[in-house]
Amino acid sequence: MHIGSQYLGDRTCNFTLWAPLVDEVAVHLVAPAEKIIPLQKDEWGYWHGTVKNVEPGSLYFYQLSGQKDTADPASCSQPEGVHGPSQVVDHTSFNWHDSEWRGIPLEQMVIYELHVATFTPEGTFEAIIPRIPELLELGVNAIEIMPVAQFPGDRNWGYDGTFPYAVQNSYGGVDGLKKLVDACHQYGMAVILDVVYNHLGPEGNYLWGFGTYFTDHYKTPWGSAVNFDGPYSDGVRNYFVQNALYWLETFHIDALRLDAVHAIYDFGAKHILAEIAAAVAKISQQGYKRYLIAESDLNDPRIIRPPQVGGYGIDAQWSDDFHHALHTVLTGENQGYYKDFGQLEQLAKAYRHSFVYAWDYSPHRHRYHGNDASDCLSQQFIVCSQNHDQVGNRMMGDRLTSLISFEGLKLTAAAVLLSPYVPLLFMGEEYGETAPFLYFVSHSDPDLIKGVREGRKAEFAAFFEVYGQEAPDPQAVETMERSRLNWEKRHEGKNRMLWLFYQKLLELRRTIPALANLDRNNLEASVIEPEKVLQLRRWCDDNQVLCWLNFSSEVVKIKANIPSGTWKKLLDSADPAWGGDNSLLPAILNSESQSAFALHPESVVIYCQ
Repeated sequence: MHIGSQYLGDRTCNFTLWAPLVDEVAVHLVAPAEKIIPLQKDEWGYWHGTVKNVEPGSLYFYQLSGQKDTADPASCSQPEGVHGPSQVVDHTSFNWHDSEWRGIPLEQMVIYELHVATFTPEGTFEAIIPRIPELLELGVNAIEIMPVAQFPGDRNWGYDGTFPYAVQNSYGGVDGLKKLVDACHQYGMAVILDVVYNHLGPEGNYLWGFGTYFTDHYKTPWGSAVNFDGPYSDGVRNYFVQNALYWLETFHIDALRLDAVHAIYDFGAKHILAEIAAAVAKISQQGYKRYLIAESDLNDPRIIRPPQVGGYGIDAQWSDDFHHALHTVLTGENQGYYKDFGQLEQLAKAYRHSFVYAWDYSPHRHRYHGNDASDCLSQQFIVCSQNHDQVGNRMMGDRLTSLISFEGLKLTAAAVLLSPYVPLLFMGEEYGETAPFLYFVSHSDPDLIKGVREGRKAEFAAFFEVYGQEAPDPQAVETMERSRLNWEKRHEGKNRMLWLFYQKLLELRRTIPALANLDRNNLEASVIEPEKVLQLRRWCDDNQVLCWLNFSSEVVKIKANIPSGTWKKLLDSADPAWGGDNSLLPAILNSESQSAFALHPESVVIYCQ
C-alpha cells in the first residue's frame, strides 16, 4: 500500500498514514495556507484522505488526536530539517532521460563507495556528476552512495537518518538525487543506494510517538529494535518494503545496500528480508534486474540463498572475512575482531570459499561462527580492502595509505581485483588519498551532542597513548572538512601512478576471460611458506592466469610448480612504470622454468597463458 503524500495532479493530493493506535488523524496544511482536513481510518489502521487545492511544495504535518503535530513518517522531503514540516512532492514533474537504460549485471560491477558531502567541495548530488566520466575511465561502473535519508543538520555519515523516504535537503533533495541518477545512467554508470532498515537515528525520530514501529523485545547497538515480528508489525513491514520499492521505482536506483541486516530481528515464518526480496524481484520482472546487497557479519548463506531452498533471496552480501584477512596480513593488527585473523592461509581460504569462518571456532567471539557457502555463486560476494566502516570506525579515520607502504597499496589493489568476487573501492583509495575519513555529526540537541562526544572519547580511551590525542570531536565542522577528498592529487606523482595501476588491473579484470569469469571453482589459491607468498591460479576454458602476491617486506626466492605451457607476463608491480625498483622476473615463463626466482618485497606479478 502506498503511504505518505501522493500528488495526483490537478492540485489534488492523496494522504495515507499508518497509525492503528491513534483515535483521530488530520492533515494539517501549514503553507502556503493553513488548513486542517480530517482523514478516515480503514480496518487495517491506515488513515486516508484526498485533498483538493494542494500544490506541490505545500508544507504539512499530521495532527494526531486533535492536538499533536508530527511530520509524515513517509515524508519525501523535509526542507526545514528533521524537526520541520513535510513537503508535498510531484514526482511526475522530473524529466528522465534514461528510458534505454537496462542496468549492469552484478557480476560485471566494479563498485565505488562514496559519501556525498565529502566527495566534492560542494557536497551535493549534482557536484558528483562531473566526476563520473573519470570514474568510468578508471574502470568503475557503479557508484554506491552512503545513506541520504534526512538526518539532523547537514553533517552526518547518514546512518542517523530519521526519515527513510526523505532525501537529505543539504545534498540537493529529491531533484538533486534524480539528476545524479539520470546523469549516471546516461554515462553508463549504475547507482547503488545504502539504506538503513535496522534502526533510526536518535534526533528527529518521531516514529516513536506512534507506538508500533519499535519493540523492546530485542536490543540493537542503537537501542530498541524495529518491530518486524510483534503485534502491529504488518504496517511496519509494509513501511520498509515500500521504501525499497520507492528508491528503485521513483528514483531509478539500480541496487540497494542493506545496512547491518544482522541487527534486523524477525522470527516470523517469512523474514522481512525475504519479503523485500520478493517485492524487488517482482518489479525486476517488469523491467530490468534490480539488486539487493546485504551487509551482514553472520556469515550466514541463508541470506543470499534462493527462496526455493529456504533462503531469503538477497542477491549478494559484503564479505567482511575477506577484508579482515587481507587487512591483518598487510598491517599486523590483531585487536578486536582482527584477533580472528592474521594468517595468509586465511586469505587463501577467502579466495577459495568466500567465508573464512564457516562454522569454525572464533577466538574473538568465543564460539563457533558462520556456515559453508560453497553452494552460493562467487558473484554474490562483495569484497574490499577499505570501506567507510573499516576506515571511519578507527579513532583517527586512518586509511591504508597511512598504515602501509606504497608498494603495499599496489599489492592491496591486486589482492582485491584479482579475486573471483565483485570488488568495491572506497572513494580516494584508487590514488592513495591521505585525508582521513572521520566520524562526524551535526546534532542540535545539547545532551545528545554531549553523549556522542563522551561516547567517542570513552570508546577510544585506550588509544590515547598511541595517537597522543583524544578522538576528534564528531560535532565539529572541521572534523567533516578534514574528511574531504583531495581529488586533485590523482594527477600528481605516485598518486597518479597508483591511479594508473588500478586502471590497469581493472582493464585486465575486464578483458582477460580467466579474471572476468567470477567462479571460485575455477581457482587455486595456495600459500608458499615461510616466504609469505600467495600463489593464485584462475582459469576459464583455455585461458589461464598465474599470479604471485608477496606479502613479505623482504625479497624472497620461491620455487613454484609452473603449469605446462608458455606464460606471458602481463603486470609486475616492481616495474619502474609502477614506481618499482625493477622487475626480477622474466617476460616469459614456461614449465621448464623450475629454478627458484625472486620476488620484490610487497609485490604482485601476473602471467597469462
